[in-house]
Amino acid sequence: MIARLVTSRAASAAVVRRALPSASTLLSSRVYLLRNNAAATPRAFSAAVDATTATATTKSTSTTTTTATPTAVFTPTPDRKYEYFTNVDVTPEGVAMVRFDCPNKSVNTISFKLKDEAKILWANEIEGSSSSVKAVVFTSAKPNTFIAGADIFDIQSIEHKQDLIPLIADGLDFFQHMKKSHIPLIAAINGPALGGGLEWALWCDYRICTDSPKTKLGLPEVKLGLLPGFGGTQNLHPLVGLQAAMDIMLTGKDIRPSKAKKMGLVDMVVAPASLEQVAVDVATQLANGTLESKRKPKSWMNYLIEDTSVGRNMMWGQVKKMVDKMSNGNYPAPYSIIESVQYGLDHKSGNAKFEKERQLFAQLAETPESEALIGIFDGMTQMKKHSFGSDAAKPVKTVAVMGAGLMGAGIAQVSAEKGYSVLLKDKDDAGVSRGVSYMTDNWNKKKKKRHMTEYQCNINSSNVTPLTDDCGSWKKHFGQADLIIEAVFEDLDLKKRIVADMEQVTREDCIFATNTSAIPIASIAEGAGRPENIVGMHYFSPVPQMPLLEIIPHAGTSDATTATAFEVGTKQGKTCIVVKDVPGFYVNRCLGPFLVEVSALIRDGVPLEKLDQAMKKFGMPVGPITLADEVGIDVTSHVAKFLSNADMGVRMDGGDIRVMENMIEKGWLGKKSGKGFYTYSGKKKVLNPEIGGYLKEYVKDDLKLDEQEIQNRLVSRFVNEAAKCLEDEIIENPVVGDIGLVFGTGFAPFRGGPFRYIDQVGADKYVGMMTDYTAKYGPQFEPCDILKDYAASGKKFHN
Repeated sequence: MIARLVTSRAASAAVVRRALPSASTLLSSRVYLLRNNAAATPRAFSAAVDATTATATTKSTSTTTTTATPTAVFTPTPDRKYEYFTNVDVTPEGVAMVRFDCPNKSVNTISFKLKDEAKILWANEIEGSSSSVKAVVFTSAKPNTFIAGADIFDIQSIEHKQDLIPLIADGLDFFQHMKKSHIPLIAAINGPALGGGLEWALWCDYRICTDSPKTKLGLPEVKLGLLPGFGGTQNLHPLVGLQAAMDIMLTGKDIRPSKAKKMGLVDMVVAPASLEQVAVDVATQLANGTLESKRKPKSWMNYLIEDTSVGRNMMWGQVKKMVDKMSNGNYPAPYSIIESVQYGLDHKSGNAKFEKERQLFAQLAETPESEALIGIFDGMTQMKKHSFGSDAAKPVKTVAVMGAGLMGAGIAQVSAEKGYSVLLKDKDDAGVSRGVSYMTDNWNKKKKKRHMTEYQCNINSSNVTPLTDDCGSWKKHFGQADLIIEAVFEDLDLKKRIVADMEQVTREDCIFATNTSAIPIASIAEGAGRPENIVGMHYFSPVPQMPLLEIIPHAGTSDATTATAFEVGTKQGKTCIVVKDVPGFYVNRCLGPFLVEVSALIRDGVPLEKLDQAMKKFGMPVGPITLADEVGIDVTSHVAKFLSNADMGVRMDGGDIRVMENMIEKGWLGKKSGKGFYTYSGKKKVLNPEIGGYLKEYVKDDLKLDEQEIQNRLVSRFVNEAAKCLEDEIIENPVVGDIGLVFGTGFAPFRGGPFRYIDQVGADKYVGMMTDYTAKYGPQFEPCDILKDYAASGKKFHN
């Protein structure tokens, strides 16, 4: 039940109408809101700028340090002249095939070293070939990837970010030098062409991409608090138009092949097997003049909007309005992107526009917002691997899911989409049919949006075998399962009975995972025949959209079981964090004091709308009052009550959770009942006219708190509990803590998570504030020992 409070996509009516008292969702919905609504903020912090440079991470319970793994010095040989490129082939037609091939990586990334070697390659192979080269095709030697982005560790390695300006300028000089050769340049793209990868392609005369599902194009630098720095803000809009270009750069969205062709981002879409041959043919025709690269003509409407002063002024006004609304002014990158594009439009000739772009890039790289967002991305990269060894996990081909409700069906969906054979079981046909319908509806929506082909939709469906209690063969099917994931009601006896039943029909090595959000894993494993195979896998709802997965081993869980759960979750597309088996685990445990403090602020006279507004301004997608209504007052109340009775002591004091308990008696359950703190009529939301009178008995005194104190009181309860979890080794390190609360509660991403936020504010300053609050409001604000230690020593959680 607790998990669903933390995992609800609060602003989504589709999920709210399915919310039940046993649901497990709340503040993590904020991440989902970011993914879907924040056009100028990170959507999922997915591979915006690829960081696949090999790294070694030194971890402790207090600090984290990331350093590059030493690599052997490259020695050229006749078979491999270049470190970042395969040897250049020149076709009989005079087309040079330049293939990116970054060493020791599954994808290509643009680094300063690659840039320097590209200059040498160009001088040796293209200019040094005595005019035998008539055209150049840039492609990849790696399967299913072009260039996944820039190497963010290059940016992190530069202490003074203004030093980036000459490095970027050198790269721009190289691109312009290639263009001045008047040799046709063709980008042949199969797989991701993101960030610097797309910018490289934009300098080419012709772009061809494949129709592979893995092919996507985009400029997602905004997700890292940056802008495209290699000419992207200047080279994109001449191809696709200002409106489309701003949408691509301000959202960081991926563009699929068919749409890329339609908007003019690419000139041709072909099958992967045909890519290189078509690229050679096109290069030959461009070189001999039988083919010309043509830009897509503009519609008269787009001309009026983009190329007239009146239309352009209106357009910029709307763009600025949208950015203000989505970012609340907390993200500087979108504004810098606008400034760079506008400057280029006013300075079309010469290099001033490129100089402005890289100056803005360096300025953004210095901001705490960019540092925070890159820190999140770096953390995501670290979370892709566990510490149990590469051969610790057991192989998993078949995943059995017990329970076909919202959670179970979601788990089945993400498993089937990744190629697992899925057994979805419920007690009767009606139950399992609802689960199958849920998956089918989601896949049809993806198909309608062209995010999934009919073929893939059919493959996914064929991966799922629905089963019921009355199906005589279900035990035989489950006997083939490698992993069981139960997603049934939060009832300890029921879960223990399922464990016993599963141990009768499954193999000795079959792993049993429980999706509980509240019940200790050790309690579920108690009395089991194979307790070492039992682990918690706490998904967040809606499972197909939410990125976080908590892996919870109990004291007797084997490393192989934990590693297997981690690798399955990662393959399902989740960012996995391993946390200790305690009440509330990590995310919900941090949520508890926050919920209590909401009631405390109500007691102290803070108007409900002011509470919401304060937290939105802090950086949360929605405020706590709106969120409680969206999820359900009953669910929110249950979470607060459960954790108040757990092991958290005085840290759950200070408020009066009866505020919500008594609302339940009135039938004020929030949006799903039409009335909670707000009332709802269609899409209209207004403050419940009865709520003021109801709350009078709980308001002891109007302290007339200002916005900053409201924010500090709420956030400090969050942050202190996160630090206490680190102190008690519930989480392994600050990186896990930051990732967990950003992806699990929507903690303001531009602040980087609770630990990076403390680093930015200063532990001494933060402890001082909490100490003052302790004297003013009570012991629930007493900072934990690790915060006091960091305040006294001047240490930081991140180096």
